[in-house]
Amino acid sequence: MRITKAMALAAGITALAACNKKSPEANQASNIEANAENQAENVSAAGENEASNIMNSAENKASAVKNEASNEAAAIKNAGENKAEAVRKAADNSSEKKTK
Repeated sequence: MRITKAMALAAGITALAACNKKSPEANQASNIEANAENQAENVSAAGENEASNIMNSAENKASAVKNEASNEAAAIKNAGENKAEAVRKAADNSSEKKTK
């Protein structure tokens, strides 16, 4: 019984070892498949990087437009305040001349 068990175990190990050996063609096919997967991953990564760069550029341009509009609005507001102040001063000067 022990000999039969040992023989069966040895036969199983031998069969398993034989299954694990790959032919040169199987190795070549595995290499081709691995290379294709690597190339696909590289293309995907490049596409994601390019999309990210485009988004960053668009965000930068949007920020620049917002800043320019904000600066222009501030300049208009300041100009209006200056004109209003000039009108007030002119009115004050006019009132002072009438009271003298």
